[in-house]
Amino acid sequence: MNEKIGSPQDLLKLRAQARSQVDLRGGPKEAQVVVHMGTCGIAAGARDIVSELVSELDKNQVQTVTVRQSGCIGLCDQEPMFTYTDKTGNNFLYVKLTRAKVREVVERHLRRGEPVEQYIMKGDAT
Repeated sequence: MNEKIGSPQDLLKLRAQARSQVDLRGGPKEAQVVVHMGTCGIAAGARDIVSELVSELDKNQVQTVTVRQSGCIGLCDQEPMFTYTDKTGNNFLYVKLTRAKVREVVERHLRRGEPVEQYIMKGDAT
């Protein structure tokens, strides 16, 4: 699932593949990641981020995280980004993501429970 995505049809294909691996719209699990997929997010690379996230969750057999998509949250200069809500209800807004940063966040935060502070937006938005 590391291929480049260029069209809405590609995104629909990715969505179908992702649903077979991680339920993007399924019922609540222990935690959730919401990938912000507004126009600004997509232009900044959010498609690559959701692809990498789903791939890493699958590769690491993380079954406790629901992956969802949303629109823009008004922080266009911070895209691509996602919000991680842990099992206690704490929110972490990860910003200016790359595939490498997603891999690190999955390993450190989603698997081991250690927030990756340098990628988290500080202030009222978190």
